[in-house]
Amino acid sequence: MRQQKSIFDNLDWVMVSIYLVMIFLGWINIYAAVYNEEHKSIFDLSENYGKQVIWIGSSIAIAAIILMLDGKFFTISAYPIYGVVMLTLILVLVFGREVAGSKSWFEVGSFRIQPAEFGKFATSLVIAKYLSTLNIKFEDNKTKLITALFIGTPALLILLQNDTGSALVYGAFLFVLYREGLSGNFLMAGVAVVVVFIVTLLFDPKTMMWIVGILALLIFIAGKRSWRNALLIGGTAVVFSGMSYSVGYVVDNVLEKHQKTRINVMLGKEDDPKGVGYNVNQSKIAIGSGGFSGKGFLNGTQTKYKFVPEQSTDFIFCTVGEEWGFMGSAVVIILFMILLVRIVFVAERQKSTFSRIYGYGVASVLFFHFAVNIAMTIGLAPVIGIPLPFFSYGGSSLWAFTLLLFVFIKLDAYRMQLLR
Repeated sequence: MRQQKSIFDNLDWVMVSIYLVMIFLGWINIYAAVYNEEHKSIFDLSENYGKQVIWIGSSIAIAAIILMLDGKFFTISAYPIYGVVMLTLILVLVFGREVAGSKSWFEVGSFRIQPAEFGKFATSLVIAKYLSTLNIKFEDNKTKLITALFIGTPALLILLQNDTGSALVYGAFLFVLYREGLSGNFLMAGVAVVVVFIVTLLFDPKTMMWIVGILALLIFIAGKRSWRNALLIGGTAVVFSGMSYSVGYVVDNVLEKHQKTRINVMLGKEDDPKGVGYNVNQSKIAIGSGGFSGKGFLNGTQTKYKFVPEQSTDFIFCTVGEEWGFMGSAVVIILFMILLVRIVFVAERQKSTFSRIYGYGVASVLFFHFAVNIAMTIGLAPVIGIPLPFFSYGGSSLWAFTLLLFVFIKLDAYRMQLLR
């Protein structure tokens, strides 16, 4: 069994190269989003692009440290890491600072860190560790329950911080569980619930009952006609019909007012271009104005005159669309797709169950962030405030995504030594 001679031995340079290209492109667009003619230096710490240089440098240092560690370190320390991160998620509820309505930040001087960003990394590690343990079978209900607790605990703690967007990311772990044997019916049920929720917002409950009833009848006619199928389809139709009556209650009594408005604006039920819908409206204008090839670096008028709030963070993609156009946006999307496909491919070649499960965790989290963030900036999803990996400004998110990716790169480089 050949031992690694250096940290670069067996390294997957495709993933490393895409990472480096992405953080560079991210910095370029952050520079454009907050460009100030009076502060042109890239090291000006009074501007976000100056601070991002520090975050990028420290992230590369974190990546180097990960590559120098023994690959077994992450399998051994999965539970302790998860425990420490859960503790920080509890402590931030007591000692954290509230920013934009969410009590999610520790602050020391001008330095701020958001523990929620590291929860996804810790959860990916712990479910990989648990599900790869000898004698653990995912088919067992006890295993499913414990796995759900591992995923649900950080999600609940983040919800208590009033950070709904970050909590929703944990739904991405369904894809990991599906790979490990979770019935596809759970995914179909999840999709169905989302569809019923959205359609009910567009139609009244009585109309929804008719729609559900007709669909159930068509499914029964097209499928195998038996009493068992009739009861299953009929029962499902009754449940979904009942859901349609509860959606109004959830929207009116559970969701915050701004969350309800964002959903209504997205569905076209409300028009609020100067209020809740302002960000998305300006973002779509910026992306649309970029045309095929864009307006050029530092030439975006929407960007230059600060029409889009949070443009260097959650709405960084609209800077790409305005200044680099369709071509630039396509390059970014293609880079993400290559990275995601590569992660899945590399996950499947792992010798250890731990590394494979962890790889799918990385792919699922990155995919959720990538898909929802871009959909958010073009008005196809409600604004939930999650960053675009490796592009958005922010130290916590960049550190967390770097940890997430480079631990997997290290596990892959060490795959011949990890047998479980």
